[in-house]
Amino acid sequence: MKQVYYTTSPTARQAACKSILAAPDNYRVEIRPRSRSIAQNDLLWSCLTDLSKQVQWSVNGNPERLSPEDWKDIMSASLHQEQRMAAGVRGGFVMLGKRTSRMTVAEMTELIEFIHAFGAEKDVVWSVTSVGRG
Repeated sequence: MKQVYYTTSPTARQAACKSILAAPDNYRVEIRPRSRSIAQNDLLWSCLTDLSKQVQWSVNGNPERLSPEDWKDIMSASLHQEQRMAAGVRGGFVMLGKRTSRMTVAEMTELIEFIHAFGAEKDVVWSVTSVGRG
């Protein structure tokens, strides 16, 4: 059985403590920041879709319109100017980005703000759902 508690009040903390005390041996307890919300995920994909429709990006030296998935890889890898790369199984290289599903609420907020700033530089006209009003 999985139980999740959000430490939003003393009562919630007490309930979490009671569950820990009642748990059998060899259970795992994990305390970590909340992961990104579904609303943030929806906002992210709306922004990435707007980029895919309006911005060309150089791939192998040629300007292309990229898919939202490609933009996600570019933006998540670029957020902290990470340049993680791995050799491909059959040659070439693969850029490694950060998994947005594992981002905290704060990290996802930072990524969305980063995408909005990039889009402003590229004169992207954001859809209503890309500015959080949809």
